[in-house]
Amino acid sequence: MAFQCRKTAEVDASNHLVHSVDRLLEEQVEIESHREKENVTFESKIENLEFENLKPTSEFHPKRGTLTLYNVKSLPVDEALLNYSRLASEHDVWKEYYYERWGQPIVRTPLGLGYSDEKTWKELFVEREFRSKTFLGRYSIDVLYGHTEAVRTVFLLASKKLIFTSGYDSIVRMWDMEEGLAITSSRPLGCTIRAVAADTKLLIAGGTDGFIHGWRAKEGLSYLFDLKGSQNQNTEFRRWEHEGPITCLALDLTRIYSGSWDMTIRVWDRSLLKCLKVLRHSDWVWSLVPHDTTVASVSGSDVYVWDSDNWSQSAFVSNVHAGNIYSLARSHTGKLLFTGGEDGAIHMFEISNHCGENNLQQVATWIPHSGPVYSLSFEFPWLVSASSDGKLSLIDVRKLLKRSRHAAPGNPKRSNDSYQKNVEPPQRMLHGFGSNLFSVDIGSDRVVCGGEEGVVRVWNFSQALEIEKRARALRGMRLENRMRRRKLQIDMNGKGGRAEQCSVAAKKNLVNGDRNGVWHNKHGVRSKLKA
Repeated sequence: MAFQCRKTAEVDASNHLVHSVDRLLEEQVEIESHREKENVTFESKIENLEFENLKPTSEFHPKRGTLTLYNVKSLPVDEALLNYSRLASEHDVWKEYYYERWGQPIVRTPLGLGYSDEKTWKELFVEREFRSKTFLGRYSIDVLYGHTEAVRTVFLLASKKLIFTSGYDSIVRMWDMEEGLAITSSRPLGCTIRAVAADTKLLIAGGTDGFIHGWRAKEGLSYLFDLKGSQNQNTEFRRWEHEGPITCLALDLTRIYSGSWDMTIRVWDRSLLKCLKVLRHSDWVWSLVPHDTTVASVSGSDVYVWDSDNWSQSAFVSNVHAGNIYSLARSHTGKLLFTGGEDGAIHMFEISNHCGENNLQQVATWIPHSGPVYSLSFEFPWLVSASSDGKLSLIDVRKLLKRSRHAAPGNPKRSNDSYQKNVEPPQRMLHGFGSNLFSVDIGSDRVVCGGEEGVVRVWNFSQALEIEKRARALRGMRLENRMRRRKLQIDMNGKGGRAEQCSVAAKKNLVNGDRNGVWHNKHGVRSKLKA
């Protein structure tokens, strides 16, 4: 009889769980008509994970048809809950949240219904967030020798683990990021190379003679570009349009952007290699960063934002720094803009769109260097800067966002007071070099820098990642052991608690009995003595 009651209770519990899963699924379907309430609920969950900076841009609601893939009633309870949890983890909101911070992941293939060992978007996000903490840990420095004169530009292609450098010796060099060894180098291009940009299909370099020299990727080549090969028009090209030295280059999927001291930015068709548009400025162009439908640039001491649909000027801020603005960086979302200038200061702007117009709002400023800031590079949440004082500064942007929370565009009264006050100093300084540092880049647990010494330095933080993983595993083991000991203690107290109480009570009674016996004995002795 007892067995039958227990079995009935288990069946009732199973049915209760199945019905609860049904209610969960029905609630998720009904959420599509209550998006506002649902968005608040999910954002509160994100805040509990202490992701304070950015909010998901999309609402958390299931895709149409995804929940009809499973007949939940026909599945065991554990399997149904597992499938539902995996669907929630793989939802587009985690994907968009990842893309907003870091863009497309280096290694990612679609997750199929077979549920292979591939990671969900939620797992990718948590792992990348964990990796971002490595720049606070230990590092080793690799010094790459090969250039005979100062290095003016460095570029890190993290997806292929390649480093490209060039400078006054007019030679473009390619390095293996992992091994720290030279792979190949180009022939002398005839003038100083001040800018290099690359992706997996194209490598371009800009010279002080006003030309753009480029190499197309070669199929079957592990390191993509044959820099030493014969001058083949199919894989190598050179274009002349600028009337002054080229100072900055950038690539996107369809265009090439080049900025020059001739006070122009030229936009090129990537496939035809023809100039499509000329954007004119009032002074020398020092840096540019394209993103989606806008292009940000700096000229003299001014900041420009251009609309790439009609090539009109959509935002402009003058006299940002005391002197020229030498460097520019931008977040993956395109909403945060960083400038570094001749005065050693770094400013952070927020780009907002109001009624179809872009607005630049300065939300933070600080002065980490004693000399001009020649280069900036950004990978969420770290902004790294290189200066003529021979120092690198690593700044955690999340700290700045906390300080500038009251300086949002919605609070114009507080914004003026907020950005005029210098926020806290950089999170970390890397120094020890007495010469100018001209260029810096960050990515894949590395910081790459080149300067006047003619060498390339690579700060390798991968060791910090391994140490942090081991420390995390040890913390987990200690927590598990602590919980195990606590559970054993609770079990022991539960089993022996009644017996201990009885034994304590018996001891108390025994003591009281002895005392009473002694008292009676003494009383008896006294009565006898009186008699």
